[in-house]
Amino acid sequence: MATENRINFWRRNAKVPGSVQPVYGAQHPPLDPRLRRTYPKDTKPQFNNLKSKKASSFHEFARSTNDAWDIDEEEDEDFLGTPAQTSSGLHSTSTQNQQQQNQAVDTETGVSHRLAPPRTEAENLQDGQEEDSECEHVNGKVVKSSSDAYLNTSSVRSTLQKQQSLPVRPIIPLVARMSDQNASGAPPMTVREKSRLDKFKQLLASPNTDLEELRKHSWSGIPREVRPITWRLLSGYLPANKERRELVLKRKRDEYFGFIEQYYHSRTDEHYKDTYRQIHIDIPRTNPLIPLFQQPVVQEVFERILFIWAIRHPASGYVQGINDLVTPFFVVFLSEFVKDVENFEVAALPLDTRRNIEADSFWCMSKLLDGIQDNYTFAQPGIQNKVKALEELVSRIDEDIHNHFKRYEVEYLQFAFRWMNNLLMRELPLRCTIRLWDTYQAEAEGFSHFHLYVCSAFLIEWRKEILSMVDFQGLLMLLQNLPTIHWGNEEVGLLLAEAYRLKYMFADAPSHYKR
Repeated sequence: MATENRINFWRRNAKVPGSVQPVYGAQHPPLDPRLRRTYPKDTKPQFNNLKSKKASSFHEFARSTNDAWDIDEEEDEDFLGTPAQTSSGLHSTSTQNQQQQNQAVDTETGVSHRLAPPRTEAENLQDGQEEDSECEHVNGKVVKSSSDAYLNTSSVRSTLQKQQSLPVRPIIPLVARMSDQNASGAPPMTVREKSRLDKFKQLLASPNTDLEELRKHSWSGIPREVRPITWRLLSGYLPANKERRELVLKRKRDEYFGFIEQYYHSRTDEHYKDTYRQIHIDIPRTNPLIPLFQQPVVQEVFERILFIWAIRHPASGYVQGINDLVTPFFVVFLSEFVKDVENFEVAALPLDTRRNIEADSFWCMSKLLDGIQDNYTFAQPGIQNKVKALEELVSRIDEDIHNHFKRYEVEYLQFAFRWMNNLLMRELPLRCTIRLWDTYQAEAEGFSHFHLYVCSAFLIEWRKEILSMVDFQGLLMLLQNLPTIHWGNEEVGLLLAEAYRLKYMFADAPSHYKR
């Protein structure tokens, strides 16, 4: 009976409620979620820019698919203004804008119709997450398709009409209320969360903070109010001794701006100009749908941080993907001074405050990268090893998925490389990444070792959808555009609990880990 209870405890419903949404920032352009349907054979629409023959290998798939990020900088305006250069041939910029406007309206008027999960012992692993206490309502509003102009077959219209009858789910901002917003729309602060916040404040106020105790409490999420100081401590940027913190902060911040004065002018030198050019190209692509990161002041901050890090780490230099890793730190340290982070005009902050945020983001990102630098050295051996370990682990925990990939010639490197390179930041909304990093910083080797088990749990989360795809192209498009746009603390907490279970079973059992 005890064994059965443990099995039931970890069993999760793999079905994610809410309509399928595109994950922006992925390797391939976002898809219109309403077009990802299974059509009858006789009425399947013909896409203009796809070959009629299904791609049976990665090379055929690559030849028939355009990569949005491969377009040169000078062509960006044409790309943004030209409809449907995606693999479906049906998605346009005007459609995206209309969807975003509709979603913005839905945010104001919609209510969540998501059912809360049953209360179980999983609360011990998700301390601080609460069920939604409000009554669940059904929103009668219907979805208006903005893609009808592109559809000509009656079967496609019939499929969309079924989709239109579904209630609308409110859109959660990508950044706002990042620490206390569940996908179910839970209230921002409960009695239990207030008790946890008081415990954090008590730990942080002690003359010498007990870092082990702080990690223990941080594993299941850090309250927003104390997240900045907690991240600085857990990353090793600040000392545990409270009296020394101000002196260390001042010294490290002065040291960073000393680097700026010493090195930043060399960005135009022959030796560094290629590095700076790549950074300059990548930064506008960092979270392109969040207004915060499109501000010139913020982009200049990121350019300085990344350039200084690159020239101080010549073994790796700058590698695409590192630009994503600075964003969670920047947002968390900005939240110390701003509530509505997503839409705040950073230029309105005092100069000293901006400088402090910049320096702290640099040092904390540096601490993170120190533990995973082999991910970014020549040939990126760290990522190669982690992807291979992921393949071995999945072959043990879910042989059906592993064999499904082999049958349709899907290589783990084709989708999991980005999971390791960007630490799942391209697969999850930013608010979920911040919650995930609470646990990573609380775990020993969280960003290097524990991340492997999170990726395994993340893959198994989509088991039903993966096994339903019966061609190479469908599998790759699913794995590169997973529908996580509505995820919140609750989903991340369950993902982490499953990852912890996998680590507990396999990390210290090498005979079970390998075939």
